[in-house]
Amino acid sequence: MKTLNNRKTIRKYSSLEVSNDLLNRLLELAERTPTMGNLQLYSVVVTRSAQMKEKLAPAHFNQPMVKQAPVVLTFCADFRRTTDWANHRKAHPGYDNFLSFMNAATDTLLYCQTFCNIAEEEGLGTCFLGTTVYMPQLIIDTLKLPSLVFPVATITLGWPDESPSLTDRLPLQSIIHEETYHEYTSEKIDEYYQEKESLPENKHFIEINKTETLAQIFTDIRYTQKDNEAMSEGLLDALKAQGFLH
Repeated sequence: MKTLNNRKTIRKYSSLEVSNDLLNRLLELAERTPTMGNLQLYSVVVTRSAQMKEKLAPAHFNQPMVKQAPVVLTFCADFRRTTDWANHRKAHPGYDNFLSFMNAATDTLLYCQTFCNIAEEEGLGTCFLGTTVYMPQLIIDTLKLPSLVFPVATITLGWPDESPSLTDRLPLQSIIHEETYHEYTSEKIDEYYQEKESLPENKHFIEINKTETLAQIFTDIRYTQKDNEAMSEGLLDALKAQGFLH
């Protein structure tokens, strides 16, 4: 809990290696994560070589930590292994559908988060790359992922070479809904976002981006409707190609 209260995203790493023994111990420990039907619907591709990091980098918009981190881990929703098991045991698998992808993706993200928590307890630093689902086909091709395997999360991993400030979080009241969901009034929006919007760094963010509000940066610059729609098409196409959609 102490580590979680102070956790930071780490984008700069020292030159120290992360040993296979340590990495495997943490990956094994993370297997205690809850999983649907005890099927463990995930696989992890471990990338250490500079050549493979170079190939993966464009899928993550060439963020420098992809090539600089000692290890890159790609967490994949995986129904291929379970399907192969079923086929080898006179069973009849039916996991080539979107529900199965959602189950496997949930399993994978839970496993990834558990791994991040215990890795950080060991003193390692991580950075979660949300870019994994932006151009999944490039990752699929690079890592040679077969049908019914799909990348849903990537983290860079290594020993920290920086100590950034803690990032802000919304107050608890903003995410809790008692019994049923309650709509957000304009007064509640003002209350919940007041601290975030008043931070000096966010005010500076507004200034350098020449916007009127912080929200406009997220809607008009960072995560635009046009980009979201284009990447959604790519995501759906990749899901079809991997056998999760028809």
